[in-house]
Amino acid sequence: MLVGERMTHPVVNVPPDMAIQDALQLMKKEGIRRTPVVKDGKLVGIVSDKDLLNASPSQATSLSVWELHYLLSKITVSEVMTESVIVVTEDTPIEEAARIMADNKIGGLPVVRGSGVVGIITETDIFRLMLELTGAREPGLRATFLLTDRPGELAKLTNAVAENHGNVIAVGTFSGDDQATREVMMKVGGLDEAAFRKILEQHATKIKDLRNCCN
Repeated sequence: MLVGERMTHPVVNVPPDMAIQDALQLMKKEGIRRTPVVKDGKLVGIVSDKDLLNASPSQATSLSVWELHYLLSKITVSEVMTESVIVVTEDTPIEEAARIMADNKIGGLPVVRGSGVVGIITETDIFRLMLELTGAREPGLRATFLLTDRPGELAKLTNAVAENHGNVIAVGTFSGDDQATREVMMKVGGLDEAAFRKILEQHATKIKDLRNCCN
């Protein structure tokens, strides 16, 4: 899956000369926490609601509330935005975008085509995708177990589920307790807990968790 399939578009953006109070009102209205800063159709920065909320004139504590309000009204987005923007393109794999966000501790990435912004991919988009990948919104039996890290082991288990008239809703594999195993999360429908447990006992080296997940 690629970023272009999951990004938010069209994207709300702001010009660098917009007052921070106006930018903050726009972000609140649109329900967003960050937005690209665009000038003449080109990306020049990115600004978050925290950048805007934390902005303040120097020596603000010595000012009256009216003076403070006046000075705040004069601060523009260009003064608080991040200029060195990490970006991705529409054909960036979604997991690569997630890795970039995690490694750089940022919550969103502008998606560019050339020098123009065509969308934004955020942690919220990644969370929504995770819900789909794990079948979180579908009722079923969810199991976490260890499987021998050997070609064909997962196929044997999914075949056993199908042979017992079950349906695999979601499956994901992760590093196991050691190099010889993989930890697997699997969600299935069409089986009762006893039948699914019996299948797991025949194929898994250890069942860590088995529960009925219903919305």
